[in-house]
Amino acid sequence: MSETLLRDDDLIVRSDGALRRITLNRPQALNAITLDMAIAMTELLRRWQADPKVGVVLLDGAGERGFCAGGDIRALYDAGKTGTKAKPAHAADWFPARFWAIEYSLNVLIARYAKPIVVVMDGLVMGGGVGLSAHAAHRVVTERSAVAMPEVGIGFFPDVGASFLLARAPGFVGTYLTLTGQRVGAGDALYCKLADIHLPADRLPELPAVLANSRSHNDVRAGLEHLSTAPAAALLPKEREWIDACYGGDRLEDIIARLRKCRAEAAQATLATMDKASPTSLKVTLRNIRSAATFTRLEQSFTQDYRIALACIAGRDFIEGIRAAIIDKDRKPRWRPETIEAVTPDIVDRHFRSVGKLELTFE
Repeated sequence: MSETLLRDDDLIVRSDGALRRITLNRPQALNAITLDMAIAMTELLRRWQADPKVGVVLLDGAGERGFCAGGDIRALYDAGKTGTKAKPAHAADWFPARFWAIEYSLNVLIARYAKPIVVVMDGLVMGGGVGLSAHAAHRVVTERSAVAMPEVGIGFFPDVGASFLLARAPGFVGTYLTLTGQRVGAGDALYCKLADIHLPADRLPELPAVLANSRSHNDVRAGLEHLSTAPAAALLPKEREWIDACYGGDRLEDIIARLRKCRAEAAQATLATMDKASPTSLKVTLRNIRSAATFTRLEQSFTQDYRIALACIAGRDFIEGIRAAIIDKDRKPRWRPETIEAVTPDIVDRHFRSVGKLELTFE
């Protein structure tokens, strides 16, 4: 029988047999995660990992619109807008530094968890939602799933270790997704290895009972397969020819030039999307995913993502992108530099430099 262990404004925590369930409970904000939510989830997962009565963890979101649309970028905006004057004596206690350190550490905890974690990627899954879900052992998508990393559109970059995963997607599909923020459905999420199995949305209510007696990955897989159906066909495989031809370049200028010459209608639409993004974010994102392809451990990507994130909050485009998207909502960000040609190697390099004592490391 299900028992509610915690119910507050942001999280609902329940138990049912060997199952422990965390539901993100901010449907009005598409379940975007706050610092307090990340701290609470970290404490719960650590406690359950040592509890022999716990066999499996289920993570989902309240409402039908989305599992999680990202992190609390309004709070990051407020902190970044105040600048260095509002920083505490210890830099690690500054909100952006603390938020990303805790969020990224939570993502790695999920990736390395000793017990099965099942995440339901129903509805919209973006940014921080990808961090909570795509690193889990059992990733469930539905016909309503829409997965994306659209950060270049707000002057940021696809963080939460997403580049480590997308660098390993077929061909150069991952590069395409990081540079465009394109949303993908269930079939393409499976194709890109961001998800493992498709369940119809109307069978999700059955999932907790199916998992209640699970104590191993094999138990979980069997339960999920019992509920699963085939998803709609993936769309990206049909686009691979032009995507690989255009996005295989190691310089953003080369990718843009190839897109301009490409006759595929979708390529021209993609070019129009990239034209609206932050030029700096595009160049930083390309370098990030190329280097992530050489990493041997997921943790390396999170260490690098942390450096980039701190550089972004110290710069201008991220604050400007949030202003245009959610503060003033004029959808007219004024990027600096304005063109990709004006983004120098030094501008890109500063996003990858060590942050000294703030370096994010993992055992």
